[in-house]
This record gives sequence, C-alpha cells and structure tokens, in this order.
Amino acid sequence: MAAAASAKPDAPHIPVLLRPLIEAVSPVSGTWIDGTFGAGGYSRALVEAGADQVIGIDRDPLAHEMAAPWLDEFGGKIKLVQANFAEMDQVASDVDGVVLDLGVSSMQLDLADRGFSFMKEGPLDMRMSQDGPSAADLVNELDEVELAEILFIYGEERASRRIAKAIVKARAEAPITTTLRLAEIVEGCLPRPKPNQSHPATRSFQALRIAVNDEYDALYEGLMAAERALKPGGLLAVVTFHSVEDRMVKRFMQLRGGKTGRANRYQPMQEDVPAQFEILTNKAVGPDKTELEENPRSRSAKLRVARRTDVPTGDINPKDIAMPQLKKGKH
Repeated sequence: MAAAASAKPDAPHIPVLLRPLIEAVSPVSGTWIDGTFGAGGYSRALVEAGADQVIGIDRDPLAHEMAAPWLDEFGGKIKLVQANFAEMDQVASDVDGVVLDLGVSSMQLDLADRGFSFMKEGPLDMRMSQDGPSAADLVNELDEVELAEILFIYGEERASRRIAKAIVKARAEAPITTTLRLAEIVEGCLPRPKPNQSHPATRSFQALRIAVNDEYDALYEGLMAAERALKPGGLLAVVTFHSVEDRMVKRFMQLRGGKTGRANRYQPMQEDVPAQFEILTNKAVGPDKTELEENPRSRSAKLRVARRTDVPTGDINPKDIAMPQLKKGKH
C-alpha cells in the first residue's frame, strides 16, 4: 500500500452539494466536526463561511498526507484527527455542527492502487483505513452463501447468487486479486447495460466496499456519536449517495425528530416522543442543474439537515433505522 499513499489522484475532489449545504447551515460559527474529511472541501468551506474551528476526521492516512501542504493556510483553524467518524464524540463534544459526506471521494476512486474502481486495473483492496481484511480476502475466502448475502444485502444486487457462484468457480482456477478480473467475472453474469445505465459491476463493488469498511455499522454509530457530540442548537448535515444510506439517515432523523410512526400500515400510529432533533429538510436536497453539469458524480447525492434539541440522548436499535444486517453477522 505504500504506492497508494504517495500517489496522486487524476483530478481534485469536488465537494458534492457544497452550496446547498453551506446555505442550509448558515450562519456558520463556533466549532464544527467534518467527520469525513477526504480532500478537505467541506472543512475549507466551513472556515470560509465563519467557523472558528473545524475538526477534520478521516481514517484514511492518504487524506492526512494530502492535507499537510495546505493546512497552514488556515492558521490552525482546521485540525486533523485520524479516526473513524463513528468515534467523533470521543474526539470533541459540545460542538456547533457536524458534517458527514458518506461517498467515496474522487481521490480514492481515481487511484487505481486503492482498488475501489472497476474501471482501472489495481489490487482488489478497497480498505479506507489501509489496514485489516481487503476485498480480495473476502472474495477469495468467504463461502458462496456469504458472498451472495453481501452482494444482495449491501449492494441490492438481484443477481447475487449467480455472481457469487461465478466468483467461487473463478477463484478455484486462480485467486481473484485485481479489480478488472473481478469486474470481468461480474460482467459475465449480467446482460450488457443499455445506454446511460450504470456499469454491471457497480452494485457488487459497492457491496464489497461496504463490507470491507463496515460502512453501515459506522454510519449507525456515527449518527449516534453526532447526537452525543452536538450542543443544543447544533446542526447535523449528512450527504448520502445511495438509497440504503439515505433510508438510514432519513429514518434516524424521523425517529430522533419525535416521529415514531409505525412499522406497517396495519399497525396503529405510535405517540410522538420527545425529540432529540428538529428536522430542517423535510425532503432531501439534491443537486441542481449547474452542479450536475459541473460534477456528474453528484447525480445520486442527497442532503438532509437537522438541529439538535436539548432532549438527552438515548439508545436506538439499528433495526429501527433500517440498517441492513447480514444473517450470519459480520464476515
């Protein structure tokens, strides 16, 4: 992984939904946590909008290396911490705002050595923290049922069983160690995409990335950590990139906004409960036409914002926010 740490991405990362996010949380002041620092786009914008201090959190060592040359420009207003955003309340408390961008950054996608892209040849890695089991470990070591479950539950891949079977057959001939070989195996299981459809390997790569990095567990823990870290009146802004993440964030904000609702239409509505958050975006905010033209990767992005109340935090069951869970537990 040394090569990945010293490599440079093809193009600068463009922060998604930056303009509507800053508008939604303005006026900006006090201390903020940027829980998914990446290339630092949100942190820079928050300082420029009036934040006194931004604590950037990222578990990827590359993010810290790339920020080193420009951090001094902000006179100490941006502080970096290497950690998972699920631990943010251990890093800071009583903060004025928390921003989370749940997408894989362009700098990670554009570096073939990181193994996130099915369009570039590279080692089948996908580890954001650059340690622990890689995607290659999962692909070559999990049994067919476990692989199919990951592809179906984490990637919503309807051809999960077919793809898992093909992976097991292919690895019996030789270990699957590169991105393009895996992409080729997946492509062989699916029909040729129509114009404007996503690449056939999109869902499978997404599922493996989520599994490698325990992303859904981190999101659940991160939302709870944000609730604990925010002061009354503090703002939580979350940008998601696919339906499962957005459903988790939406359901969290509904529950913490006092709207318990009901599991299905046949059950009676439950009484509303004291709210830990006031929801500020009743409908998720997406990219406008200008942003879509500037950054096509923003097409699936959604922004949700809520304001912390003074109601004490409490426990919440992951199932209550529709967190996908593997039947066999973690791989």
